Amino acid sequence: MSLVSQIIVNADDELRYPTIGELQSIQDYLSTGSNRIRIATIIRDKEKEIIQKASKQIFQLHPEYIAPGGNAAGSRKRSLCLRDYGWYLRLITYGVLAGDKDSIETIGIIGVREMYNSLGVPIIGMLDAIQCLKEASLEMLGQDDIKIIAPYFDYIIRGMS
Repeated sequence: MSLVSQIIVNADDELRYPTIGELQSIQDYLSTGSNRIRIATIIRDKEKEIIQKASKQIFQLHPEYIAPGGNAAGSRKRSLCLRDYGWYLRLITYGVLAGDKDSIETIGIIGVREMYNSLGVPIIGMLDAIQCLKEASLEMLGQDDIKIIAPYFDYIIRGMS
């Protein structure tokens, strides 16, 4: 749910008008709308490049993952890892566009730790992978954009920790 929708739903549930603070939050959100769209567009257009940089970095940090018997050994397992990286980038753009972390929690964080544990995927590796995705993504963006998008990566990292 977007920030605007959430404020409206909360106010309606409490049978009140939005507060001054809530209206300010909406104004701040709307004033960054074009930046949010531009950020989502850059991430979408640079997805392959971001994933390539991040995967190179994660496999340098954890070469055991691509070694025989590792979680990303062989082209099939490696492609599944890279597919997940694209999924996380999409989650990030959903949050950026909505101006809210709820979509990330609803779609992507709830149960993900348990899923990776059941599959035998090391959580530390996923945390490192999200950090690598963050670093590769931030290279594509300017300082103002970084302030908008970085908290969404950090939210996923905290949620998986």
